[in-house]
Amino acid sequence: MSPSFPGVLLVFLLIPASSGSIEPSVEDLANRNADFAARLYRAVASRTDENVFVSPFCLSTGLLSLLSATSGPTRDQLLQGLTLTGLDPQNIPDLFLTLRNGVLPETGATSLRQGVAILPSQILQVFPSYLDLVQTKFGGTVQSLPYSAPHEAIDSINLWVQEQTGDQVQELVSNLDPQTQLLLATAASYQTRFSPPFNSSSTQDERFYVDRYHVVMVPMMFRADKYFLAYDRSVKAGVLKLPMVDGAAMLAVLPDEGVDVTAVEEEVTAEKIQTWIRQLKKTKLEVQLPRLLLERSYSLKDVLKTLDITQVFEDDADISNMGGAKGSKLNQVYHKSVVSVDETSDPITSGDVVFSTPPPRLTFNRPFIFIIYRQNPTSLMFMGRVTDPTQK
Repeated sequence: MSPSFPGVLLVFLLIPASSGSIEPSVEDLANRNADFAARLYRAVASRTDENVFVSPFCLSTGLLSLLSATSGPTRDQLLQGLTLTGLDPQNIPDLFLTLRNGVLPETGATSLRQGVAILPSQILQVFPSYLDLVQTKFGGTVQSLPYSAPHEAIDSINLWVQEQTGDQVQELVSNLDPQTQLLLATAASYQTRFSPPFNSSSTQDERFYVDRYHVVMVPMMFRADKYFLAYDRSVKAGVLKLPMVDGAAMLAVLPDEGVDVTAVEEEVTAEKIQTWIRQLKKTKLEVQLPRLLLERSYSLKDVLKTLDITQVFEDDADISNMGGAKGSKLNQVYHKSVVSVDETSDPITSGDVVFSTPPPRLTFNRPFIFIIYRQNPTSLMFMGRVTDPTQK
């Protein structure tokens, strides 16, 4: 088993994190978006003991695309559910475009691929201006589908999701109601490229303690280097930062031995995550992290209702700004995310750092939480829980 965190803390080197300037209105939107992300994650995680993986940023993109088609009480409640109350809905698309450009840089270096689609029935008219707004501000698409022919609609959605994620997501939906009026489809995939990378030649099978009675063998990646680390005494968990080559980073949150991961999960808020990031300090460390592939699919209507987003699903929802008659409603929100966590890297930089004295070792050999994010401003791209690395 891995050592306790207080021992690791003794070797911290105090190096303060730097932060760049950002437009206050964009930073405010990012903070609100992060708050929604944490609420969404807790709501999804509370419904299962299995692995969890969602892309809050991708889902937010889709819901904000839909927000631009709503009005009246439906829009007001959606703003409240997304923690955007007080913001002018007319300004949100431009603010979000600035935020999205920071999360999805056009350099091609990012390993993130995502797709967002507003999918109305063919009986609903779609204004060209709305289609253009979704495409230019949110990077999404609006496509009318023949829900009266469910198999044709299913094929169209699944072909779309394959194209958007480079075939990383193969199937988003498997059945549809012929009476469907409107769907929101979101999907995202991410290939981790750690910097510094793990050394594939050092990977070996190790025990992972799923629970007190269940142990599995998993390929455990290894690297000795200088890492940023923090320890949260209030939840009894360590927090490790693993930077990516595309400028993103992963926070891997490991509860102390004997601490249930769900107890830590209940305390995960946007403010808590920001606190973890601020408390990170550099230290020499040996890290062992399981290689894994997670693929999680969700129908989020019921989850969103627990976050007080209900009106948009009701028969009297006002989504008329899309062009359809008032009374059309959102039937379902489909979301699927895939992440590959492995040693993918530039082979030239794969060697471990050699220390004269072996540093402490931190081994993620029990359930943990991870958050993939970008800073300045902080945007939560993905959030997940690893209960069993052998299960997708």
